[in-house]
Amino acid sequence: MTRSATPALYGLNHAADAEADALLTEVCASAGWARLVRATRPWADAEALHAANHAAMARLTAADLEQAMAGHARIGAPSPGDATSQREQAGVRGADQALLAELRDANARYQEKFGHVFLICAIGRTAESMLAALRERQGNPPDTEREIVRRELGKINDLRIDRLLNQN
Repeated sequence: MTRSATPALYGLNHAADAEADALLTEVCASAGWARLVRATRPWADAEALHAANHAAMARLTAADLEQAMAGHARIGAPSPGDATSQREQAGVRGADQALLAELRDANARYQEKFGHVFLICAIGRTAESMLAALRERQGNPPDTEREIVRRELGKINDLRIDRLLNQN
């Protein structure tokens, strides 16, 4: 193990392909993303794994992005029993019912227009700020929105990679 490699990184570097893919799809639901990232092993440190994330994000097809987005709960409606979506959407906890209803309605309009869930890196965001971002992005053309989604997904992946590498 190199000096900068954590035990989790070492394990991920040396895992069988199927095991590595299973761990990586916990970060991002796209099997294509997991394969692209895994193909860059071994990673010397967390920064190298983050770089692999961003390189893979840039190469994802529309179908890969769809698969990645399908792994995310709708903003304002974290999946019951899913600790990841509960943690990532902590900003909606305690929001009043009227605001949550506005989020549901805005999400439905967004999904109708773009064909997928509204994706934003929700860590540290309030329900109000997510609703404002959702409304602002509703006016984007599909190509612009797809690239914003790609960037937001990359940020989410970075946070999830850090969490994966810091697990005991």
